[in-house]
Amino acid sequence: MFPSSDNSFSPSSLFSAYASLTGFLMLFRSMVHDFVPPQLQTYFSRFLDRFFTPRSKTLTLIIDEYFGSNRNQVFDAAELYLRSKIGPETERLRVGKTPKQKHFTISIEKGEEIVDSFEGSEVRWRYVQPEKEKGEQVKRYYELTFEKKLRERVTGSYLTHVVAESEEIKRSLRVVKLYSQDVYITEDDDGCGNWGSISLEHPSTFDTLAMDPVAKKKIVDDLDRFLRRREFYKRVGKAWKRGYLLYGPPGTGKSSLIAAMANYLKFDVFDLELSSIYDNGELKRVLLSTTNRSILVIEDIDCSAEVRDREAEDDQESKTNKGRVTLSGILNFIDGLWSSFGDERIIVFTTNHKDRLDPALLRPGRMDMHINMSYCTGLGFRTLVSNYLGLDGLNHPLCEEIERLVDSTEVTPAELAEELMQDDDCDVVLRGVVSFVEKRKVERSKAKESVSICKEVVIKTDDDDDDDEKQSYCTNGMRNRKKQAGRRRGRGTRNVNARRY
Repeated sequence: MFPSSDNSFSPSSLFSAYASLTGFLMLFRSMVHDFVPPQLQTYFSRFLDRFFTPRSKTLTLIIDEYFGSNRNQVFDAAELYLRSKIGPETERLRVGKTPKQKHFTISIEKGEEIVDSFEGSEVRWRYVQPEKEKGEQVKRYYELTFEKKLRERVTGSYLTHVVAESEEIKRSLRVVKLYSQDVYITEDDDGCGNWGSISLEHPSTFDTLAMDPVAKKKIVDDLDRFLRRREFYKRVGKAWKRGYLLYGPPGTGKSSLIAAMANYLKFDVFDLELSSIYDNGELKRVLLSTTNRSILVIEDIDCSAEVRDREAEDDQESKTNKGRVTLSGILNFIDGLWSSFGDERIIVFTTNHKDRLDPALLRPGRMDMHINMSYCTGLGFRTLVSNYLGLDGLNHPLCEEIERLVDSTEVTPAELAEELMQDDDCDVVLRGVVSFVEKRKVERSKAKESVSICKEVVIKTDDDDDDDEKQSYCTNGMRNRKKQAGRRRGRGTRNVNARRY
């Protein structure tokens, strides 16, 4: 059947066989194209590819910029996340900056790849932006390539990790804003009702606060605990908010602490003036226009007569019900049904006189944590010396003496900070601080002696109405007396009780 001689495989015979086979294949291809439906052709083509095409060991996820009609959260997260993964092997980058940004924004150019590792496995990101034709919208997406065996890990824990890391990056880059109703509204105010804003550029941090280190750590731990308790608040049925009361003498750093809290949490600050609010209805509308992840600040709340005494409020309500913010209106928002509006909200009240506030405002659930902003301590002064003079208080001979003096008298951090700015020479400054604190200590001692010699005399009279007559006098050399008028319906004995302050 087969030729036995070598001449049978001559070039001419081989060419003739090739031509015959080629003609048959062309005829067969034409017949398939004419008589076999395209769907069946595609099926056979894919079926044969399984046998002749090597199977890929990798899987690629396409992350489009838009998911339906909304932006794809995974795309935005990847865009932020990959900025922190740019390495020296990247050849092309994009850089930009807006007028309000403090830092340059760097991102990868189209076609560039970034290699990332997670739990010992390697994944590859590639940014793709095809050339658009005229009239078409720009389409952008990321390709995430990895081994097929890692599919469950990547689609589960890795993408969750990317989103979480991007939120942390976004939080660190966020510009904190200070909102007030006295500031003009701009296009960048995110539709916060009547609130206008400026960037909060207050440099205060917990590291620079002249507070007792134990007190600072307690506040930071409380803030951290508040942030991670989203599910806890839902489980116990409470609104995700927390109230703080900062009380103490003026100049002890209450405003600086609020700025430090805002910078630490990256929360916007809404500064509310109760005196500018007409009534409870306006108060509700104003507070509902605040955003999540924010700090509502009501400073010097003791200066508002509305929050001092609920009994006085009830007397006023009998006279008028309009044109007035009431204590009940404030309580209903911070602890009533309206308090459940929004998440991650912090309310901060400040006062110089805690004893003037109505007890209903002080209870937990309204003011959860009371922080005493007291006079400066020795450890607080050590922080001030580090901030203003760049010194370690332990290495200067005068600092130890000043710390003892500060602990033994009443002086505010603001007063000490002013003294630390009086000269550029550290020795001159510290000697001046010693003189200032010693002088302040003498003044405080004299003031206490002056108060101690003052007596209040209470004169009681036995009459039909059981009225008491009080008479106060001071024996500091002035001998001036103030008498109160009272009714007497007979002679009675006078009982004199003296109480020292």
